[in-house]
Amino acid sequence: MRIVHVTDEAGFVAHPGLLERAERVHRQLRTALPADYAAKMARVFAGGGRMIVAAEHEHVLGVAVYRVNENTSVGLHLYVDDLVTDEPQRSRGVGKLLLAECERIARERGCRMLVLDSGTQRRDAHRFYFRERMAVTAFHFNKELA
Repeated sequence: MRIVHVTDEAGFVAHPGLLERAERVHRQLRTALPADYAAKMARVFAGGGRMIVAAEHEHVLGVAVYRVNENTSVGLHLYVDDLVTDEPQRSRGVGKLLLAECERIARERGCRMLVLDSGTQRRDAHRFYFRERMAVTAFHFNKELA
């Protein structure tokens, strides 16, 4: 199993075949992604998002989408938009490998924190994050505007 950077530093897709294969796994977390996945991800990448995948041969086992941000609450940080392991591959270390690569990138870029949100219903994911020594430090609030 290896980590592959699907996007380069500038957000260009370096591995279009892997992006295409990542869609099936990514949709396991984000079921409402639009039909034109490539166009949606191009917008995400243009806005600063980057993608890595855990792959075995040419099979995508897990996907992480992240971005480096700076704000007033935590300073420079790496925010993980999405972290998902293909359902049959769970408990094989895929998520741990992806999270470790996100942490490595964060440290390399001088971030002081790795941050992510996780839906309240994702209890298995929460157990994983706690095992990875992550802490719940805030509530995340939303208000739909449409």
